[in-house]
Amino acid sequence: MTGTTPAAVFLGPGRGLELREIPIPTPEGSEMLVEVVACTLCGSDLHSIHGRRAVPVPSILGHEILGRVVGLGPDAPRVDEAGRPLAEGDRVTWAVVARCGDCFYCARNLPQKCERMVKYGHEPLRPGHELTGGLAGHCLLAPGTAIYLVSEAIPDAVACPANCATATVAAALEAAGPVGGTRVLVMGCGMLGLTASAWLRSLGAESVIGCDSDPGRLALAARFGSTRRATPEVLGEVVRDASGGFGVDVVLELTGAPEAVESSLPLLRLGGTLVLVGSVFPTRAVPMLPEQVVRRCLTIRGVHNYRPDHLGRALDFLASVGDWPFGDLVSAWQPLTALDQVLQAAPDPDRPRVGIRPVG
Repeated sequence: MTGTTPAAVFLGPGRGLELREIPIPTPEGSEMLVEVVACTLCGSDLHSIHGRRAVPVPSILGHEILGRVVGLGPDAPRVDEAGRPLAEGDRVTWAVVARCGDCFYCARNLPQKCERMVKYGHEPLRPGHELTGGLAGHCLLAPGTAIYLVSEAIPDAVACPANCATATVAAALEAAGPVGGTRVLVMGCGMLGLTASAWLRSLGAESVIGCDSDPGRLALAARFGSTRRATPEVLGEVVRDASGGFGVDVVLELTGAPEAVESSLPLLRLGGTLVLVGSVFPTRAVPMLPEQVVRRCLTIRGVHNYRPDHLGRALDFLASVGDWPFGDLVSAWQPLTALDQVLQAAPDPDRPRVGIRPVG
């Protein structure tokens, strides 16, 4: 394939996005070229654009990507991560991090922390390897990318967040341990919280308490399996009532707000587990009493990104979501040329994801 492909290049906070035509590379070695069918912007993309999160610039943002294979390097895999045949024309998604497979962290089952990673939507532009983000017509997949076929039955709006929000929730649920019959508090009812609530209920959680300061998000949580909802001001009372005064078995903290982290530990029962997911940006220090963690036999786990198998689980979940209305959480699809207007518009409280179709 020759020619160029459109791309929205991020130049840095306050400098916006610049539309450019980027030469389409020929995949070499085990690289793979995909045409980007759709990309949704997650919270981290918006944090980068508005200067709340540092990324290399210039770069092409976007990592919640759905594509079709249009080119295979001579050594590119002919099967996906699950062992299914892979060929040109197939609809695919892939893990946010391409890993080397043999560094210190890859050898310790932390491929998402690979020392030689390529992280989609987070890389600086490099000659011949500019196309590493979803806000472009094509994306060049690096060696070591975990690629998964995506069923044509899963709508684009449902499939796009799989390789960020849904896979991250899969990792968080693994860290939480078995959740059947448990009481779980979900702090934050954005895309991660809504996904977690629905998945928890699908796994048999007895109750799922959604907490958010936004009444609109709490209303959405009711549609995604949340059995009780609370603003931070009344959360303690709601948890006591739902748990008979013992506290919840698990807290999934998805906001990163230090106040939310602080309030989570006292709401756990003895032997409970706190899973920290949202703390991906600098905040003030959070006080903690180690004696309370010890005496109450608490577990605190941190989750950042995910392993390739978590993406596989995410796709399996999305293929069987039934009546959970995940497709409603993505805005009407917009082209790259409308990005500036989309980013300047007020956020839609009912749709936590902005949907982009790079080629129209």
